[in-house]
Amino acid sequence: MILQALAGYYHSLAQKGKIVPEGWSPVKVSFALVIGEDGELLDVMRLKEEQQRGKKTVEVPRLLQVPKQVSRSSGVKANFLCDHAGYLLGVDPGGNAERAKKRFEAGKALHLKLLKEVDCPAARAVYAYFIRWKPEQADGHPVLQEKLDQILEGGNLVFYFRGSFVHEDEAVRRAWDAHSLQQEDAEVFGRCLVTGEEAPIARLHPAIKGVRGAQSSGAMLVSFNAPAFESYGKTQSYNAPVGEKTAFAYTSALNHLLEDRERMQTVGDTTVVFWAENAEPSYRDVFYFSMDSAERTFQENDLLRGMHELARGRTYDWNGVVLRPETNFYILGLAPNAARLSVRFFYRNTFGGFMEHIERHYERLEMIKPSFETSQRLAIRDLLFETVNKNAKDKSASPLLSGALYRAVLNDTPYPEALVNGVLLRIRAEHNVNWGRASILKAVLLKKDPCPEMKEALTVKLNDDCTYLPYILGRLFSVFEAVQQAANPGINSTIKDKYFNSAAGTPAFIFPILTNLASKHLRKLETGQKIYYEQQITDLSAKITEALPARQSLPDQEIFYIGYYHQTQKRFEKKNEEE
Repeated sequence: MILQALAGYYHSLAQKGKIVPEGWSPVKVSFALVIGEDGELLDVMRLKEEQQRGKKTVEVPRLLQVPKQVSRSSGVKANFLCDHAGYLLGVDPGGNAERAKKRFEAGKALHLKLLKEVDCPAARAVYAYFIRWKPEQADGHPVLQEKLDQILEGGNLVFYFRGSFVHEDEAVRRAWDAHSLQQEDAEVFGRCLVTGEEAPIARLHPAIKGVRGAQSSGAMLVSFNAPAFESYGKTQSYNAPVGEKTAFAYTSALNHLLEDRERMQTVGDTTVVFWAENAEPSYRDVFYFSMDSAERTFQENDLLRGMHELARGRTYDWNGVVLRPETNFYILGLAPNAARLSVRFFYRNTFGGFMEHIERHYERLEMIKPSFETSQRLAIRDLLFETVNKNAKDKSASPLLSGALYRAVLNDTPYPEALVNGVLLRIRAEHNVNWGRASILKAVLLKKDPCPEMKEALTVKLNDDCTYLPYILGRLFSVFEAVQQAANPGINSTIKDKYFNSAAGTPAFIFPILTNLASKHLRKLETGQKIYYEQQITDLSAKITEALPARQSLPDQEIFYIGYYHQTQKRFEKKNEEE
């Protein structure tokens, strides 16, 4: 299903001219060998470009569309018109002259074979270059003197002739296309498990590049490297027969997705890519913005309105593109595994279906927020951040929790217990219930379909009519804290520092102590303040119609923290209004 979806995405991209055609591949190139009509090496052109990576400016190779690269883990196999220095110059970074000679001879044989009958100046120039170039002259060549060390550091080279790259010449492209369509090297023909057609079967699939934590040279999505994984006498990728064209299509599509760093997400150790069946990039934009809070340049109100319309099965115009809820949408999570890739998850749904699940998630999270919060919503990374110790060196959340939370949101399933456990751990350690933590507690409890009494406490803001005991106790604790702060301005240690966790867990033992302290603090207040707080305490105490429990369950402790947050926000809301 994954390969089929990616292959379909490739064909949609190809119809729009947004991806390299079959027989070609995007490759990072560092230098170009400038040659003359007689094949003489005239210069070496540096192709690296400066890019902004965070706060740093780094040099990266230029991405060019070149003839398809061969798969080689060992042995000598040359690429056409784009390869490293061993195949084009006959030099080896390790000083192995014998190995360099074999590679150059392989490159020379390939180029002479393919360019012999091509009648164009660019082809004749490359042909002449391989006839006259002697690898032993590289060290003393005046053109290579200053740049040879940089070339030997790694990176691919291409040929440049008369102001353009040789591989972009029309006659050369036609020669390569004709060669790549030939199936001389096909060892096995069979039925492709993706298309169902009889076709040459790929022995090795192209590498996937760009997955975080995987090998920089690329990793395989489909591969077999030991007899233990083989069956019925079929070796390597013949165990999972995929046609060569289909292998090229799905890997090209996946590499195309991974190249777009601005529309790709990282959840824990998992790299997440997503795409619409029709290859319209606006679907990716909306999904990315709906799940990630890192970028704030878009109009958030427009996004939320679009999610609402699509979730209800209606089309929506996003920057001039009509998004349709019935469009199939795919989400793929990949994690590194040595030289291979592990599929952490793969989801398929209509775009409207995903938007409906995400909108429900945000509705459960909705909570009154402090005035200094500018965002209208909490994205996945914001929720995960609430489970992390802010003083730790590594502030990344658990990879397992990250993936589980991502799956819960997309599939509209219960949230992982590790999420609420992580939040409770931070509340108890820091004695702080902020917007994110209160929102998480509310969303987790709502997803569990609580009883009607408990549900009354799971509102966006303070519910003065709720009589659920843990909620009342949380509100009462907030009032006691306000009384202490009013009686002792600037106090270093408050009742929240000493009694917050025990008040939530064992209220029967702690609240008599808090009530006694509050009565002492009230005596220090002026008459107006005293009456104001006494009225609040009296009103809340009147709603307690049962004995305080010796111990509260975890859900009731979560309700306690929500009640505390609601009452505290109400208090600060009043202060802001007065100011």
